[in-house]
Amino acid sequence: MWTLDEREVIAGFRGTVPHGLSLEIGDTVQILEKCDGWYRGFALKNPNAKGIFPSSYIHLKNACVKNKGQFEMVIPTEDSVITEMTSTLRDWGTMWKQLYVRNEGDLFHRLWHIMNEILDLRRQVLVGHLTHDRMKDVKRHITARLDWGNEQLGLDLVPRKEYAMVDPEEISITELYRLMEHRHRKKDTPVPASSHHLFVQMKSLMCSNLGEELEVIFSLFDSKENRPISERFFLRLNRNGLPKCPEKPERHCSLFVDLGSSELRKDIYITVHIIRIGRMGAGEKKNACNVQYRRPFGCAVLSIADLLAGDSKDDLVLKVYMCNTESDWYQIHENIIKKLNARYNLTGSNAGLAVSLQLLHGDIEQIRREYTSMFTHGISITRKLGFSNIIMPGEMRNDLYITVERGEFEKGGKSVARNVEVTMHVVDSSGQILKDFISFGSGEPPASEYHSFVLYHNNGPRWAELLKLPIPVDKFRGSHIRCEFRHCSTKEKGEKKLFGFSFVPLMQENGRTLPDGTHELIVHKCEENTNLQDSSRYLKLPFSKGIFLGNNSQAVKTTKESFWITSFLCSTKLTQNGDMLDLLKWRTHPDKIAGCLSKLKEIDGSEIVKFLQDTLDTLFGILDENSQKYGSKVFDCLVHIINLLQDSKFHHFKPVMDTYIESHFAGALAYRDLIKVLKWHIDRVTEVELQEHIQEVLKAQEYIFKYIVQSRRLFSIATGGQNEEEFRCCIQELLMSVRFFLSQESKGASALSQLQAVFLSSFPSVYSELLKLYDVREVANLVHDALGSLPTVTHGDESLQAVKLQSIGKTVESHLYTNPDSRYILLPVVLHHLHMHLQEQKDLIMCARILSNIFCLIKKNSSEKSVLEEIDVIVNSLLDILLRTILEITSRPQPSGSAMRLQFQDVTGEFVSCLLSLLRQMTDRHYQQLLDSFSTKEDLRDFLLQIFTVFRILIRPEMFPKDWTVMRLVANNVIITTVLYLSDALRKNFLNENFDYKIWDSYFFLAVIFINQLCLQLEMFTPSKKKKVLEKYGDMRVTMGCEIFSMWQNLGKKFKKIHMVIATSLFCRQNMYFHLFKEKKGKKMYYIR
Repeated sequence: MWTLDEREVIAGFRGTVPHGLSLEIGDTVQILEKCDGWYRGFALKNPNAKGIFPSSYIHLKNACVKNKGQFEMVIPTEDSVITEMTSTLRDWGTMWKQLYVRNEGDLFHRLWHIMNEILDLRRQVLVGHLTHDRMKDVKRHITARLDWGNEQLGLDLVPRKEYAMVDPEEISITELYRLMEHRHRKKDTPVPASSHHLFVQMKSLMCSNLGEELEVIFSLFDSKENRPISERFFLRLNRNGLPKCPEKPERHCSLFVDLGSSELRKDIYITVHIIRIGRMGAGEKKNACNVQYRRPFGCAVLSIADLLAGDSKDDLVLKVYMCNTESDWYQIHENIIKKLNARYNLTGSNAGLAVSLQLLHGDIEQIRREYTSMFTHGISITRKLGFSNIIMPGEMRNDLYITVERGEFEKGGKSVARNVEVTMHVVDSSGQILKDFISFGSGEPPASEYHSFVLYHNNGPRWAELLKLPIPVDKFRGSHIRCEFRHCSTKEKGEKKLFGFSFVPLMQENGRTLPDGTHELIVHKCEENTNLQDSSRYLKLPFSKGIFLGNNSQAVKTTKESFWITSFLCSTKLTQNGDMLDLLKWRTHPDKIAGCLSKLKEIDGSEIVKFLQDTLDTLFGILDENSQKYGSKVFDCLVHIINLLQDSKFHHFKPVMDTYIESHFAGALAYRDLIKVLKWHIDRVTEVELQEHIQEVLKAQEYIFKYIVQSRRLFSIATGGQNEEEFRCCIQELLMSVRFFLSQESKGASALSQLQAVFLSSFPSVYSELLKLYDVREVANLVHDALGSLPTVTHGDESLQAVKLQSIGKTVESHLYTNPDSRYILLPVVLHHLHMHLQEQKDLIMCARILSNIFCLIKKNSSEKSVLEEIDVIVNSLLDILLRTILEITSRPQPSGSAMRLQFQDVTGEFVSCLLSLLRQMTDRHYQQLLDSFSTKEDLRDFLLQIFTVFRILIRPEMFPKDWTVMRLVANNVIITTVLYLSDALRKNFLNENFDYKIWDSYFFLAVIFINQLCLQLEMFTPSKKKKVLEKYGDMRVTMGCEIFSMWQNLGKKFKKIHMVIATSLFCRQNMYFHLFKEKKGKKMYYIR
């Protein structure tokens, strides 16, 4: 019984039985027959040796057969990554032993470790118990190690798609080139990460005069702007200078996240402030008092630039300094950074803070995957102050940052200054203290109250301590912050005596929250704690200098004492902007609508995106109420919001607007006003005073069309499709205005050409909306007319031409172009513009990219009948200009700069891959039509000379990098296929009385170079590589050699006219291959006499 199967040997077999086949563990065998516990077949490593072997020695593997026949391939149906690992490790095994023989010990040991690591990862994949995300990570690690080993051993670059090897026959050559180029560029120039994170781990504080508990506070400080840029990481140390809670190591470290590249500069510093908990004076007797105070101890700083060189995780010991004058404590880190040595000194000769620091690169999710152990135990996260550079939709934050700045107090009848401690509470509307809403920093759970450190005998203390108050939105209204001031006695009782308080409400009655900035608060006299229990008694008092609430005339006992705080709100739910509140409450004050709409552009973008849905509801509500009066203003506000989302800081909110349009938008009549106002603007593009505003309108056209389409859809649902004809007429008139606007020509750069460029850059984004109104053919015709109305490349300024080509590129990448019906309509206008640009040799990079996308799409849809017609159009329009373009760019000298040289190589490779893709897609009919299209033999002769010259260029060694064997083999396969088609034209048109020496000379010269290519010398390949090449392409030298023999025989006596150097080199080289040709040709070989 005959079968065809692929299996793996699980036990060695010596093959000592008659007709036995010797096998080793791990060999892959192909089964031809099976009978009574025995198989007959061959090992893939030596397919010529066939024999029998026991079936019990074999493990079955599922496989499929491709290209059945002489060159059939049996391919395992297992995961392609496993297949690649298996074959690669076999190749490495042989080369690894050679490394030992050549005494390359370092690479020998490194490769051995990598091979073992790959084997371990292979086991994990085979077991199949990995989650989807973990499987992706494992495959990423596997392919990274395979690529490293291949590079070290000088093996070929493997094109991959999502970690799996790609079959070059299954994808277009342009896509293959992009994959190869991406992997080559990734290997040479790794892309720098845009996000960075700082890992901080506290080890210990080394100091001789410890004995009290300590607080260590880390933060990032911008010395250029003189402000902190991060929250604080808070850590407690015991009396020995070691972290408390040693059983919880996650409490000893933190990750400062979302640092942009702008934060990695020399004027960003890691600052460490150390506070001791204990007696007022470090030298006091232990029993002097039982009250504990927070007192300054020391400070250390480190420039983040010091970490950039090595990203080291080695322990660092930072010097700890103490200020000479305690009143300078608030700025000790600044003095150390500025090296004002007179203001600080070392806390001790052997004092030092041992920490571990490491910079990590990549987005936070990538860090979580790569450093899973770091997050397993719940490491604390320290965020940047405020929002990150990019605000994400759905991000819920309501953090109020309060910096306790300074105070000015009287002596209070004492001969010396006070020792002032500030106690802060957050009190709700009922007078109850809110529990656990004051955060000292990450790494420490929130508390219900805050105690400042105490400066000895100082009536003007400066603290500069940053706190975070994560108060829920529902508790903001009616709540306030209360700061109580106490004098801390150094006497034996150690009393903390209340002498005053300040307060500040978190929200005003109109809904505005406490504005950002510094606030000078009034210090109210108070000596009894009981007076503070009923908050209603003091909330009627003024809280800030110059601010009085209501008509309260109650006298303030003193205004000489003041207390300063700085507030900063980071909230996705609350606003401090009065104009925003007025707009959202427009129904309350209808007389203010016009003013509110005018002021919208002045409101900060972060405030608008926080209330995006409410703001949009407000705008369309106003439009429904009075479109005649406010239609234009609402349109301008909508344009402003849409363009706001183009900002990189807010572009993640585009999905929020999309969701709003699809699920929440209710303006069924809005489309009328939107179409009318949009057309009004486009009809006035030539009016100079409006051009700047029209430019903003054109930038927003994508979302304007989305609102128009959704509005019309809602109207149709509500009315059963009424006024459909009227709506279509409005859209047609609008698009007629667009076509007229695009057809306007202007000499050189002008405001009009800038407007055309702005329109074209976003016009392709409108296609998907038009498809909701019309079928694909109608939309394709509309787009064809719009693009066809554009001026030619020889007119207008160059920037407009570049944008025009980009618009065509987006059209090719759009969903509209993937449909065969619309693609056939659009293809001629796309090719027309490409032809014009290539003819002028302008914007070659963009032209190459567009052509690449066209051929990628054609390959994906190669089974469709329409593709054959598209190939016809492309051949007629672009083949000639494509050949000339390659000849032109390859004849130029390479640029000197590395960036320009890479760009030059990219554009050359793109055009070459486009030509190869086109030739591979051409069928017999296409080649015949091409050859028949030449009206004279002279035109055919020029074409053949041109394409032979291009082929000689393509097979130059420097055309592709050394390790791009896959690309070279594909190119050679296309070249030899094309040459076989063209050989017939050569025989028919240029023999006998029409013999043309130059064209025959060019043909044979190409053939010699082709056969002599290093990448075709199969004898130099590893056995597995040779087998793969033969299975896929055969020996292309043999094919070309047979064709050479046939063509040489056709020459007859004319061969003497072929240059003897070419003939000699041809046949001397071919002597070694003639024995291969004999079997194939079955005839006698003739030599030059």
